[in-house]
Amino acid sequence: MSSRCFRLVFSLLLSLGLSGLFTVAVAQETHQPHWTYTGAKDPQHWGELDPAFSACSLGRTQSPIDIKNAKKAELPALKIDYKPAPLSMIDNGHTIQVNETPGSTLSVGGKSYTLKQFHFHHPSEERVDGKGYDLVAHLVHADTDGHLAVVAVLFETGAASPLIATIWQHIPTEKGKSQEFPAVSIQVQDLLPGDRGYFTYAGSLTTPPCSEGVTWYVLKSHPTVSPEQVAAFSKIYPGNARPIQPTNGREILETK
Repeated sequence: MSSRCFRLVFSLLLSLGLSGLFTVAVAQETHQPHWTYTGAKDPQHWGELDPAFSACSLGRTQSPIDIKNAKKAELPALKIDYKPAPLSMIDNGHTIQVNETPGSTLSVGGKSYTLKQFHFHHPSEERVDGKGYDLVAHLVHADTDGHLAVVAVLFETGAASPLIATIWQHIPTEKGKSQEFPAVSIQVQDLLPGDRGYFTYAGSLTTPPCSEGVTWYVLKSHPTVSPEQVAAFSKIYPGNARPIQPTNGREILETK
């Protein structure tokens, strides 16, 4: 493998939050099997598509979950420092993804992570006490050792989101090809509610290879998105949410 190809593969893995699987991916030359949300390659069959996807069917701490019976605890605050950056995005065939904003970080409990990308699911993958939402944003972070932390922002239907309006206006027309918009600056922090209280639990990626060891922070407060903005996304992805997974006795904590 050439050094240029090596760097390309590594960059792609980071954008997907999969740096911990780098060695396996290189060996497979990135020939990841095609997977879908419907039909013969839907979530019920992900674990059968490739040995690398086995966690999708065999994992015991899979995401998403229905957040129930959370235990209130003294938890560290989410310290978020997101920097404004030019818009870079891709329609990767499974979702609309906005690529990393250099220098944007999440710190929690003495651990520091860098924001790698964020993307959207409709309807929301997570539920809270059985309630689902029309849209969720997943903000994927990684530390220097490749450990992942995802902040999930669940959106209520209401007033339009100015940041989502900007993103939707620039959705690439060609799938699988990143586009840069240097004249368009975004502030990712505008996606977040003012209250940073959260639920947290140990989970996984919600797409193949469903790797576990991901720390989830699901915000308890919900910003709004307009019905028109939900409808615009659903025209592209009418349903890109993995079904709820068993909690298998996992501890779910929430801020007081």
